[in-house]
Amino acid sequence: MNLEDGLPGPQRILAFLAVATALTMAVLDTSLVNVALPVVAQDLAVDPATAIWAVNAYQIAVTISLLPLAALGDSLGYKWVYCVGLAVFVAASLGCAFSTSFPMLIATRALQGLGAAGIMSVNPALVRFIYPHDLLGRGLGRNALVVGVSSAAGPTVAAAILSLASWPWLFLINVPLGIIALVISMRTLPVTPRTSRRFDWIGAALNALTLSLLIMGVNSLKDSTSLTYPALLLGGAVGLGYVFVRHQIAHPAPLLPLDLLRLPVFALSMMTSICSFGAQTHAYVSLPFYFHDVLGRTVTETGLLMTPFPLAVAVAAPLSGRLADRYSPGILGGVGLAILATGLASLAVLSPLASTGDLVWRLTLCGLGFGLFQSPNNKVILSSAPRERSGGAGGMLSTARLLGQSVGAALVAVLFGLVPHNPTSAALWLATLLSVFGCVASILRTFGSRRTIND
Repeated sequence: MNLEDGLPGPQRILAFLAVATALTMAVLDTSLVNVALPVVAQDLAVDPATAIWAVNAYQIAVTISLLPLAALGDSLGYKWVYCVGLAVFVAASLGCAFSTSFPMLIATRALQGLGAAGIMSVNPALVRFIYPHDLLGRGLGRNALVVGVSSAAGPTVAAAILSLASWPWLFLINVPLGIIALVISMRTLPVTPRTSRRFDWIGAALNALTLSLLIMGVNSLKDSTSLTYPALLLGGAVGLGYVFVRHQIAHPAPLLPLDLLRLPVFALSMMTSICSFGAQTHAYVSLPFYFHDVLGRTVTETGLLMTPFPLAVAVAAPLSGRLADRYSPGILGGVGLAILATGLASLAVLSPLASTGDLVWRLTLCGLGFGLFQSPNNKVILSSAPRERSGGAGGMLSTARLLGQSVGAALVAVLFGLVPHNPTSAALWLATLLSVFGCVASILRTFGSRRTIND
């Protein structure tokens, strides 16, 4: 089979359904447990501050594992890393459901995060081999649809499950879905070319320490009464990050694809990805407080009011994928982020007397802009790298998304502490600035270097 041309139609559909199912579970589980934290804390007899580690353990495990597993995908094959990651995710989900103590839940959540990283790290690379080159934008559009909707739907899905069953079912539901996805994946996913690159164990350790300290430092900003502890963590992350980069420069097969980052188009695309997911997270985290506390909407109404954003993403992402196969991704991405910035700014100036219609069209505008941006941007990131380096490029893509979400959520928490009067407006204005910055960076790609690492 000529992998340059992707998979044949029926196999392509099944392969994408398999990777989309696994990706949905992995992305959902990033936020799914948040809603259940009070119940988990009560059942396992821990205080709320300790219970948060059920979320942190997963988040840290995913983030620190993405680049190493992406490198393994380049060396061992993306199908192998993906299938093993999915199997680990399913087994760990079962362990989470049957956890009888909080330490056991933390251990299985970390293992679940490791499995999720196996799925996320090579997912974009697999999409690149599933779809032929002239349909890559369409495939990435569908992939962006899965990520965007799953990111937004976590709390809603969790609330629906918890209304019918106990918290272990948040994890048990992954088991049958994961097994079905694994069986289909083994039969349909392409066997991709492998490289002879040796795995960088020292780099993997430095990557894990750097990102762990960074995430813990950012998260501690919203909880610490003093800046000393966050400063120590973030300072340690900067120091280790410097050592990590120096090590990667000297290494013949680095985990961090510095050669790709030297390409202006790749670096700008990563920057725009971090900005866009940071802006999206600002809106997702801050708006529910505004709807509930300022506008006086009920919890149910608040959940329904957040729905137009992901629905608009669902409409725009596949369309933008098709457009990315025909028009400049830089311009499409810039237009998308400009629309997102306009929607966020319009939300920031809302009156407390705003009607439901006022909210819906603004949130729809945000979703359309975000959905229009993601597919073209992801196509640029993947297309900038050689096909045999798709794992490294895909790992960077997923890392940018998670860093944008993590830093965005922490900054919202800090703003809520610093701005006692209407903090949601401040968060939305910051999100608007991030979108504008990303818009400029996206358009600059059109006028900058178009070369790839092969040139």
